[in-house]
Amino acid sequence: MTLIGRTRARAVETLSLDSPSNRNALSAALVGELADALADAAKDDAVRAIVLTHTGNTFCAGADLRDPPPADALVGLLRQIVELPKPVVARVTGHVRAGGLGLLGACDIAAGSAEAGFAFTEVRIGVAPAVISLPLLPRTDPRALARYYLTGERFDAAEAVRIGLLTAAGEDVDAVLAPVLDGLRRSSPQALAETKALLTAKVLEGFEQDAGELAGLSARLFASADARAGMTAFLERRDPPWVV
Repeated sequence: MTLIGRTRARAVETLSLDSPSNRNALSAALVGELADALADAAKDDAVRAIVLTHTGNTFCAGADLRDPPPADALVGLLRQIVELPKPVVARVTGHVRAGGLGLLGACDIAAGSAEAGFAFTEVRIGVAPAVISLPLLPRTDPRALARYYLTGERFDAAEAVRIGLLTAAGEDVDAVLAPVLDGLRRSSPQALAETKALLTAKVLEGFEQDAGELAGLSARLFASADARAGMTAFLERRDPPWVV
């Protein structure tokens, strides 16, 4: 069964996370399949831009705690989105948690509907938003990240726009994206690739400098006693032992 839906309309390839059984969580299989779909779109001259979206009411619930991808595989996927020579546009109409926010950070443009909700939930299961910081730290308000990284609080689409996680939001996300996609269709493929390279140069410097260290940190934390306690509590729908 495929985990990534693929459709195309007027040179825009839409890739949909389609794993409803785990709320589109980042399993090893989903990460691999998404990477393959992005690679196919990158080399197809008929594709001008990619929209990354989802089925169901969750864009992505973060890492699949039962089948997590290796940290270096997630690094590779995020870097692939940043490096892709075609614009990648996120379309969000539901919940986004933890690692799913890394996907938004890696995309060039991200739009959400008014009902979308966001949270960096890593600290609540005993880990840290390590790998996803590679695209997020250079692009998102640092004071806001300090609050939401440390507390795991939920925030809405308007706040996501304010802090730079989303480009825009509105009641009808497709209406929000219509002028964006029209602009991309009117743009030269060469110009899009070179302009994207200008915009992502600083982000990619972070990948070069910090990816190995952050992947190692993520792997170490996920193997820790705190993480085992936190993930077990999450799966059993109860508070972990440190909640006071």
